[in-house]
Amino acid sequence: MALSYENCALCARRCGINRAFGQTGFCKTTDKVTVARAALHNWEEPVISGTRGSGAIFFSGCSLGCVFCQNREISRGENGTLISKERLAEIMLELRNQGAHNINLVTPTHFVPSIKEALIIAKARGLDIPIVYNTSSYDSVETLKELEGFVDIYLPDFKYYSERTAKKLSLAEDYPNVARCAIAEMVRQRSLPQIRDGIMLSGVIARILLLPHHVAEAKLSLKYLYETYGDSIYISLMNQYTPIPNMPPPLDRQVTRSEYFDLLGYAEKLGIKNGFIQDFGTAAEAFIPEFDNTGV
Repeated sequence: MALSYENCALCARRCGINRAFGQTGFCKTTDKVTVARAALHNWEEPVISGTRGSGAIFFSGCSLGCVFCQNREISRGENGTLISKERLAEIMLELRNQGAHNINLVTPTHFVPSIKEALIIAKARGLDIPIVYNTSSYDSVETLKELEGFVDIYLPDFKYYSERTAKKLSLAEDYPNVARCAIAEMVRQRSLPQIRDGIMLSGVIARILLLPHHVAEAKLSLKYLYETYGDSIYISLMNQYTPIPNMPPPLDRQVTRSEYFDLLGYAEKLGIKNGFIQDFGTAAEAFIPEFDNTGV
């Protein structure tokens, strides 16, 4: 059964409101697609950004709402431009013509019905590069199943292993289980990574953003992903956490070198081969894009 904005259940919050009638749920958006930026993006994993950049489309609103969100300018649905599905398809083609290695749908969960329609239009007009679904993993499995055959690369976060942490930082106590189920569906669809000339064409890259004083939890997440999927997925260990103003300790600081190297050492101990790590210096406001409606 096709998904819709009526009685909305696109994300795990399942607000049940009628966004097609102008109501807004936790994501703070109606059924009108809102985009805050569409441009080449060079700060994803190397197999995503490549040499020419990933064609990133940043959607406004978010179903998870982490208290430390680095994209807070748009995640609350307050910035961005309302566009039609036809314009969204045009943007995808424009990014391809600019040389993008792929189309990178950033925080797309709450707009999946429109995105799917836009992809049908864009592919009919010649869109022929991989589609990346860049998500918090707070997706319903039903939503992800609707994307089978449309998404080539899944780029999910695995934000929290602990229900307590998920409740404290995202008001989503069920996040760990939801994310496990979501990632399992992503891997079912794209079970083996395909990389050609250094660029990913298909597969799953699961991200773990290390938070300050959360090394033990990150290790549990890492252990779960590797024991469950082995080398059939890539795992990206990120140190780029950038504290926003007025965060309480320990979220008021960046990750230390010793914390990150502790996590990397554990990854080595587990024997992980398919992975990505970050240099220090990635935790900076300069790496957060300007949400100024570029390309929209």
